[in-house]
Parts: sequence; structure tokens; C-alpha cells
Amino acid sequence: MRVFDEASTRAALPFDRLIPALRAMFVAGCEVPRRHVHELQPGDPQGVTSLLMPAWQPDGGYGVKIVNIAPGNAARGLAGLHASYLLHDARTGVPLALIDGDQITARRTAAASALAASTLARDDARQLLVVGAGRVAALLPEAYRVVRGIDRVAVWARRPAAAEALARAWRDQGLVAEAAADLAGAVREADIVSCATLATAPLVQGRWLRPGSHLDLIGGFTPAMREADDDCFRGAAVFVDTDEALAKSGDLLGPIARGVFAAGDVRARLDELCRGAHPGRRDETERTVFKSVGTGLEDLAAALLAFAGTGSSPAGQTA
Repeated sequence: MRVFDEASTRAALPFDRLIPALRAMFVAGCEVPRRHVHELQPGDPQGVTSLLMPAWQPDGGYGVKIVNIAPGNAARGLAGLHASYLLHDARTGVPLALIDGDQITARRTAAASALAASTLARDDARQLLVVGAGRVAALLPEAYRVVRGIDRVAVWARRPAAAEALARAWRDQGLVAEAAADLAGAVREADIVSCATLATAPLVQGRWLRPGSHLDLIGGFTPAMREADDDCFRGAAVFVDTDEALAKSGDLLGPIARGVFAAGDVRARLDELCRGAHPGRRDETERTVFKSVGTGLEDLAAALLAFAGTGSSPAGQTA
């Protein structure tokens, strides 16, 4: 069995290969049961939530990810998410690889946002605002630059020092980047607003979003979490990664319950965008929103891409 640590997993999943791999998997499809969700400290908002996410192709790979989300870790000086991924051969059940789940999760999450933006963001989008300063947020400019000509990046975070540190790291990578002190002003200037937080109350307000902008909502993967207020959805073209978003995301459940829009108003899922069943953005003035909650399909695509780099296939044959 191959073991991919943090560094080797990161090296195996460059965005210029990972984004096409996700697109191909969304087109091909795979079996993705609904995730198991377990609260390890029931009733504690700072407690750990553990997700078990399986996915497989009957004649290919079978993977299971365990991801633990711990909002209380910020106060401990620890990352809020930890995960591991075990890839098997679906035809034999033989374990093939143990892969760093944090890297898979972060990189496939950023890649999925960029993949959606390839049909939902304006072709001339140049300015990206990242809301949040965690592991996924740090990757978003690199991922978005694969699909759009991003030349300016701003970052806002609840802790200004974290935003300053991330902007400095991006500048060290050659990006034109700055920390934003004023969230409203930064949203008004952005072509793309990408939120990657664990917020439980809206951060972005719809009245700040400019016509033709694209709003990407990565956090809010439980009913109790929200990153955007109701006005973000009024008059917008709404897209989701999977139907599960309509059952899991507080960003969607709240506005739907209040009659802001109906579940049937969602334009398309990410697989429909990838297959060309829906064109995505219709014109330059349309405001688009993409809500993701993640899917085991993306994890499997990333794991298979990493394993393919060893020269092997799920059947154990040379690729």
C-alpha cells in the first residue's frame, strides 16, 4: 500500500491537473452514498463533527474519507479540519493507498470552486476577494488562476493579522495581494467573491455585490452555518455542487424557508455544468452564486489522480 504524506499529496495534485480530473469525474459519474455525520460531543457548538464519505466506481477505485471538523481548534492554535483517505481497488477490496485527507479536501475543494467558476464567472473576471484565511482560502487564488485571468487578490478575515499574513504569503508567490480592512468595500470591488469560513452568521451582504459578479460559498456545510445573507440570493442565478447542498447548507435552507427562492429555482448542479447540459452564466450582467458542500466524487477523483502518479491503476496494473 502506498502512503502519501502531506508533501507528496500536495505535489501529486497540481490544480492544472486536478481541475480537469474533477471535470472528467463529474462527467463520468460514480457511486456516492450520502455521507455519515456524527457529532462526537452532541450539543456542543465547539465540538467535533465527523464525516464519513465513501465513493466508488464498480470497476475502478473505492475510497473512504474520514474528516473531522473542530471549530474549537482555533482557540487551541490548531487547524479546524483533519482528514485521512483510504483508497481501495473496488474489484478486489485491496487497499491501495493511504493519502493525506487534509490536502485532498483542501485542494479538491478549491478546485471545485474554480471548476464551477469556469462556466459561472465572467470571462474577464480579474479581481478575486477571498473571505477567510484558512487552509482552503490560501489555495483559492492558485486554483482560480487556472480558469480566469486573476491579477489582483484581496483577503478579509475576522482576525486582521491572519489576513495580513496570508496576503504577505501570496505576495511572496508573486501575486498582487492585499488584506482588506473593509469587507463591504472589498466585496463591491470584486469580480469574484469566494468565502471559505466556518461562519454561523452571514458575512457577505447581497447589496454589496456588483452586477455580473460571482459569489462562491464554500463554508456553510451544515444547517447551522451561513456565509451569505438572503439578499445574496435575490435575483441571482443559483447553482450547487450536488443536490445534497439543498439538504445540508444553512445558506440555502434559510432563504428557501423564508421564500426568497425555491429549491426548484436552482439552475443546475456541477455535473450538469461539466456535461454541458446547462450553459452556466447567461450574460455579463447576471449575478451568479455557487454553493458547495463537497462530495465524495471529488475526493475519489483526487485520490485516483494521486495514485495514477505512481504508474499504477486501481487494478494494480501499470497505467
